[in-house]
Amino acid sequence: MNRGRREALQSGGGMTLLALVAAAGWLPPRAAHAQGWNKAAFDAPSLKEAMQALGGANPAQNSDIAFFQTPEIAENGAVVPVGVSSSVPKTDAIAILIEKNPNMLAALFDIPPGTEPVITTRVKMAQTSNVYALVRADGKYYVASKEVKVTLGGCGG
Repeated sequence: MNRGRREALQSGGGMTLLALVAAAGWLPPRAAHAQGWNKAAFDAPSLKEAMQALGGANPAQNSDIAFFQTPEIAENGAVVPVGVSSSVPKTDAIAILIEKNPNMLAALFDIPPGTEPVITTRVKMAQTSNVYALVRADGKYYVASKEVKVTLGGCGG
């Protein structure tokens, strides 16, 4: 087979696949890539500074934020399940912060409009600590917390 023809078919196949992925809506827009991640929030040395970097300097306590699947005692700090749901109207972001971890901000989720504001993830916890759920809703910030005890070898925290 002609080498030029082979190269043309290979590059044409790649462009066709790229066009199909873009047409299906699976290729995120450039704006999503340009946004980047919030380095200041992930590198913040204290809980207060992490919340400020996220925009929620003085969040209000809210009982409409609930933890689920989050244990009171975690036998393995390497894999701690955390689930958060928000009943606060117009919730558009949920952040998980862990007070005594080297990096306070463990996860940040953007909630698209029309989506139920429920997230689940697994985090690593260095020691017994408070886990905070910071919720942004309609431009305001709300917070809820739960203490999670991390055991060493199942001996209690």
